[in-house]
Amino acid sequence: MRVPALVPRLQPFTSTIFAEMTALAVQHDAVNLGQGFPDTDGPASMLAAAQSAIASGVNQYPPGPGMPVLRRAVAQHRSRYGLSYDPDTEVLVTVGATEAIAAALLALVEAGDEVILIEPYYDSYAASVAMAGATRVTVGLREDESGRLALDVDALRAAVTPRTRAILVNSPHNPTGTVFRLEELQAIAALCVEHDLLAITDEVYEHLVFDGLTHIPLASLPGMATRTLSISGAGKTFNCTGWKIGWVCGPAELVSAVRAAKQFMTFVGGAPFQPAVAHALTAELDWVGELRDSLASKRARLAEGLRAAGFEVRSSEGTYFICADVRPLGYTDGWALCRDLPARIGVAAVPVQVFTDRPEQWQHLIRFAFCKQDSVIDEAVERLHKL
Repeated sequence: MRVPALVPRLQPFTSTIFAEMTALAVQHDAVNLGQGFPDTDGPASMLAAAQSAIASGVNQYPPGPGMPVLRRAVAQHRSRYGLSYDPDTEVLVTVGATEAIAAALLALVEAGDEVILIEPYYDSYAASVAMAGATRVTVGLREDESGRLALDVDALRAAVTPRTRAILVNSPHNPTGTVFRLEELQAIAALCVEHDLLAITDEVYEHLVFDGLTHIPLASLPGMATRTLSISGAGKTFNCTGWKIGWVCGPAELVSAVRAAKQFMTFVGGAPFQPAVAHALTAELDWVGELRDSLASKRARLAEGLRAAGFEVRSSEGTYFICADVRPLGYTDGWALCRDLPARIGVAAVPVQVFTDRPEQWQHLIRFAFCKQDSVIDEAVERLHKL
């Protein structure tokens, strides 16, 4: 039987690596710091709101654009950045941010177009570009004099061609933990305006920013509101990754195009979760502040443990993730080490090179998730000392 043409294009970007690491972790009873989902629940009032919605019969299809109460809450939430969206025409609820990104690319990018990704990139980005029939062009982060992984503005500028249609921007950045500074975002905005590019922004970690840094939406910069689709969701903000409630905000004509693609993907999703997320966006941002402080403590705990175990640790300014250099321990290939770790010492991590088109430039880094109980982090660090 002939394999459909799309399958080979998507195969490198499936979650087979995460499935393999999870299987190895289970097989060897490993501490799994590879997967980026928390092991604690979100705010109690949000959980109670979802339970109440289920009990009161909110169990059928919600409206196609999303329940009005959630779209209003999302619009109000974005106003904290000085952005104004009409909840009826400029906000779309999606089945997580991953669907929002895929629907945006399917709706707005065509065969022959180029889409710029900043690598390392989350694997669904490349798969979505492939499904749209477009061509991905990657620009790598670079390590600056302080050891921070920063945007390579010159490389980004050189990557733009007459075929460039869009740039996909992820900040706070998975997998590196980088948070783009104002000057980096201004450089992106300048290129978008100069070359009439569409910007698609993945901002799911918008509230998980540390060290006094501030998340700045690209849409808030001059000239960007009319050309930016801003994507976020509840999963990372409220520890409910399994609910898959995301959203897209942007100009009405762009959001309408995304909805046209989205309605034939999942149609709708998560009816009882939508009013619960609306409640959390309105009433539980103090809880999110406590979550951020807790994660900052866990980040420091894991970083200290990794250094004590012999790793060189990169800075993590946001997200759940921290990257470590394996070379001080005598290794050169992070993927080989990650495949060996579960059986050898009972820890699971993820190699950064699998998120890139240039694995040889990133094979010295591996990614750990610190959104875990302190006892889990401590157990992982104790095991890593055996290296």
